[in-house]
Amino acid sequence: MNSRDVTSGGTVEGRTPEDLAVVVDAGGAVRMWSAGARELLGYEAAEVVGRTAADLLADELPGSVRRHLADGHWWAGEVALRHRDGGRVVVRLRGTPLLDAGRERLWLVTGDVPASITGRADPERAALWDLTLAQLPMPVAVYNREARLVAANEIMTRLMRRSEEDMRGLTLWEIEPSPPFDEYDRLQRQVLRTGRMVFHEGHGPAWGDARERAWSVFVSPLKDDTGTVHGLSAALFDTTEQYWARHRLAVLNDAGLRIGSTLDVTRTAEELAEVAVAGFADFVTVDLLASVLRGDEPEPIRLDEPVIVHRTAQRSVLEGCPESVVPSGETMVYPVDTLPVRALLTGRGARRKPEDPEVREWIMSSPARAETVAKYMIHSVMMVPLRARGVTLGLVHFLRHRTVESFDDDDLLLAEEMVARAAVSVDNARRYTRERRTALALQRSLLPERPPGLVAMEIAYRYLPAGSGADVGGDWFDAIPLSGARVALVVGDVVGHGIHASATMGRLRTAVRTLADVDLAPDELLTQLDDLVIRLDREEGPEVRGRDEASGQVGATCLYAVYDPVSRRCAMARAGHPPPALVTPDGSVRFLDLPAGPPLGLGGLPFEATEVELEEGSLLALYTDGLVEAADRDIEVGLTLLRQALSSPAEPLEETCEQVLRTVLAGRAADDIVLMLARTSALDAGRVHTWQLPQDPATVAGARRMAGEQVASWGLTEAVFTTELIVSELVTNAVRYGDAPIELRLIRDATLICEVSDGSGTAPHLRRARVFDEGGRGLLLVAQVAERWGSRQTPTGKTIWAEQPLPDQTSARP
Repeated sequence: MNSRDVTSGGTVEGRTPEDLAVVVDAGGAVRMWSAGARELLGYEAAEVVGRTAADLLADELPGSVRRHLADGHWWAGEVALRHRDGGRVVVRLRGTPLLDAGRERLWLVTGDVPASITGRADPERAALWDLTLAQLPMPVAVYNREARLVAANEIMTRLMRRSEEDMRGLTLWEIEPSPPFDEYDRLQRQVLRTGRMVFHEGHGPAWGDARERAWSVFVSPLKDDTGTVHGLSAALFDTTEQYWARHRLAVLNDAGLRIGSTLDVTRTAEELAEVAVAGFADFVTVDLLASVLRGDEPEPIRLDEPVIVHRTAQRSVLEGCPESVVPSGETMVYPVDTLPVRALLTGRGARRKPEDPEVREWIMSSPARAETVAKYMIHSVMMVPLRARGVTLGLVHFLRHRTVESFDDDDLLLAEEMVARAAVSVDNARRYTRERRTALALQRSLLPERPPGLVAMEIAYRYLPAGSGADVGGDWFDAIPLSGARVALVVGDVVGHGIHASATMGRLRTAVRTLADVDLAPDELLTQLDDLVIRLDREEGPEVRGRDEASGQVGATCLYAVYDPVSRRCAMARAGHPPPALVTPDGSVRFLDLPAGPPLGLGGLPFEATEVELEEGSLLALYTDGLVEAADRDIEVGLTLLRQALSSPAEPLEETCEQVLRTVLAGRAADDIVLMLARTSALDAGRVHTWQLPQDPATVAGARRMAGEQVASWGLTEAVFTTELIVSELVTNAVRYGDAPIELRLIRDATLICEVSDGSGTAPHLRRARVFDEGGRGLLLVAQVAERWGSRQTPTGKTIWAEQPLPDQTSARP
């Protein structure tokens, strides 16, 4: 060991006297104390013999020494002892087990000097070992217990760019006080402290090498046969090629995970640019053919024609993409017979340098591009076409300016593989865009273009298709004018998404309009609609061999309401649909408690209608579940938000629609949304006149006269004759074929409406009378002079009605 003076209160390595010997019994008491022991620790024999040996320890014995003591085996190791003056002395000791005359265990503790220090090692072996370390084909260095360099082979000195003499006795941090040597210095001290090898991987620029290099570092403790750590060795392996191979695989894996996460063309292009910049490029642009963004099939590329592309995405390692000469979202043109056009035409990627003639020609064709290349010192370019399923979709540019290295063949292979994967996702998104556009066009063609002009109520609505990540749904709505100035409101939602759901929605909407014209009650209409859905399910669902059963794949929910502005009563029924909200004129909001009813398509279950009386100026809100339901919240939360949005409706219903959507929707809708608001009106007594008539043929003339006078009082003199004719025929029909009570009602709405009700449920039929028939011409005559006519069932019988347009409004009095 190194010889040092013992300093009081300090820690030193002690010089081991040659005659150091101490005998300790099994109880730990000192039996014999030699002159060498007195020289080392300063105690006289009389002061030590009989005392416990543990009193002489400055620290606990090493773990390996304690284990050997317990097992009764000889041991060796460095032990910290306490000097008589309080100083701390570290020496290497050896313990040998002995037995006294009484067969009692004794321990002889003597000084122990390593063979490498005493020179007892084989000289030839040592020489060969030194040559091996010096000529190993990887950097190797050896450090002592204080992490100071003892030796380094030639490759290590070249790597550190310092000679072994300059580094000997220094720690790594003293040799090179900069990262990553602070980390390596920490690892060395960790190994010295724990005695366990550490493996570390790192990469960064090496001296004299522009390219980043990767290293695998093994820091191993140097131990003797007792496990005591005397130093450590550090071996470095250059794993640059393996590192870049793993890096490319990681980039491809990242591309597979991140590119194509949505069926949106623009977002897919952005994901490609993001992955490429994060992986190996400094600036990336993605130019797609203009037809691709529209979802159309790309046209073939011709060398003699310019190519119109859309700068769909771009990313840079610099914030804001200052290298770009075309903003994202802008259209640009590749001129005839230029490098990008040739790349699109060949369909193969290539790496180039700005000084290449073709690249130079492309750069100089735009002053802005030439300025950018010079300003940011772009030195390497790759152009890789986006191709999928034999179709060219666009072109991707990869550029480097901050990375010192130029693109190599491996980078080109990586770019081609990444672009090929992205191209499939772009093409899928393009096809989806086309299908979605078709479905949206179909769906919108089946929905009303504008709210109908109604006297009975004011209508406003919003239809929002689902976000781009989902197919078009089958939500629909309608406002249908009925006889007697009444209005039918309907909102429905077909199960499923896509064109099939849109087509089913169109058929159901048509069916509802047809059934509404028959003037069915809400519950009866839903029953008829339920039968239709079951038939559609049997016809369009999957075949069930040997059975004619419904598949359950075609279904819908629906809410149907009929409002009468004369009585201000609204009859409603629903089939599995969310309940409507009612806002009264005083601002209170409640959801109407309607019987839920089963969804359409189950069959065999009844529907129940509810009738409520509405104050004039009440607001009805009908909607589909996409408005109140969301994946991240309960439906009750959506209903609460809807109630909150309706609690203070704006006067214009259009603004109220926007207010509801802003309040209820947290983000992009996951399902189609329909919201329809209807503010009710009432027809005052001045617009409606009713007469109760006896079932007597003589009453026809009086009814005709009263109707003519009422029409004349409204200022509709031109309509008097036609009205008298209609009243005469309808009252005659009721008196002759109907039952009491008979009622005549005139309504001045957007049209002039004449209604005759009686107690018979038999509906009239229009037929052509023969020459000698006494009757059968009344309804034919009504049909000739009226714009529309029809009949509807009532709780007490039926009503026959006829409408005629109002004469010139300038001659009419309100």
